[in-house]
Amino acid sequence: MVKYYSADYILPVSDKPIQEGVIGVDENGEIIGVYPSNAKEISGQPIIKHRGIITPGFVNAHCHLELSHLKGKLPKHTGLIPFIKAVIGRRHADEADIMEAMQKADAEMKANGIVAVGDIVNKAISKDIKSKSTLFYHTFVEILCFEPEKAQEIFREGLDLCEKFDGLPSSITPHAPYSVCKEIFRFLKQLHHPERNLLSIHNQETEEENKFFRYKSGAFVDFYQSLGRDISFFKAQARDSIQSIVPLLPKKQPVMFVHNTYTNMKDIFFVERFSGNITWCLCPNANLYIENRLPKIDLFLHQDSPITLGTDSLASNEKLCILSELLTLHENFAVLNFEETIKWATINGARYLGIDHTYGSIEKGKKPGLNLISNTQGLKLSKNSTVTPLY
Repeated sequence: MVKYYSADYILPVSDKPIQEGVIGVDENGEIIGVYPSNAKEISGQPIIKHRGIITPGFVNAHCHLELSHLKGKLPKHTGLIPFIKAVIGRRHADEADIMEAMQKADAEMKANGIVAVGDIVNKAISKDIKSKSTLFYHTFVEILCFEPEKAQEIFREGLDLCEKFDGLPSSITPHAPYSVCKEIFRFLKQLHHPERNLLSIHNQETEEENKFFRYKSGAFVDFYQSLGRDISFFKAQARDSIQSIVPLLPKKQPVMFVHNTYTNMKDIFFVERFSGNITWCLCPNANLYIENRLPKIDLFLHQDSPITLGTDSLASNEKLCILSELLTLHENFAVLNFEETIKWATINGARYLGIDHTYGSIEKGKKPGLNLISNTQGLKLSKNSTVTPLY
């Protein structure tokens, strides 16, 4: 049975907005057509009409499902390094509690119109939930190793963990510039077809990261000392962290840099010159939760690389909701246009994850999910906008 949905506006993402447009969806969730209101194909058909804007389902490009049990347990505005210490100290919990929290988080994302997720893991505990979920998950197995002598062992452990997600999309990725030594990047280049191994790298969440790479000074030096780690091998790079690691990446490597809270224009220009397959992921609510600061969004608007959106984890966010991320951005940056930022929330993430044949836009033959954004002002969001999945 085909159902027909209509709203004040349809935002297909792949095409211009359609005022009072109509979408036909079959019983399997596949789009059979997108029509203007006067199209002959829908004449006489019962149409479910809504007020607001219909968009494709959201893509959450960056999440940590494993940390869902830390919701509300870590203080806000501490800065990244105290936040990391708090996560290290509190991430271990009873497995049943972790599983229950992940199941609730998975259900929360579905209720908030998310259809696909890029999820960071450090263990295999989330596999069962992902296998049973209606959401698409790409699992990023995260490597943390700043000690060259342990790099080979840690890299092999990462590959072994990746194999535990056999049957589900996954890839192996460095955690962040400050937590991965050069040897890890050398091993990444030795992977069979490294260009097929998606990377998701935390980037410049704190200015201390740039201080560490430029001068080998600041809070990260103290952080490693507190952990009893010998970092005498590391030398000041005399440039920002992202500029230091991009030349180490495999050529044409699909890489998503996440957060970018302290990324500047020189960094962006440097990345654009050295790599042709970069995606920038923004997680504004997590940035405010941890550093009480947002990236300089205007710097990313006039460059070629696509932008995606993520929620980060419930350790650093009050909810897993891409609309909430959009509302934060639009509230703080009046220059933003919803017809553009909806691409950040949908098709750009789908393309990065390699699932744009199914998700990301409202087109015939796709199964992107449909979201109704209510309490809108024409084609603009309002502070009271809400999201409801239509099926």
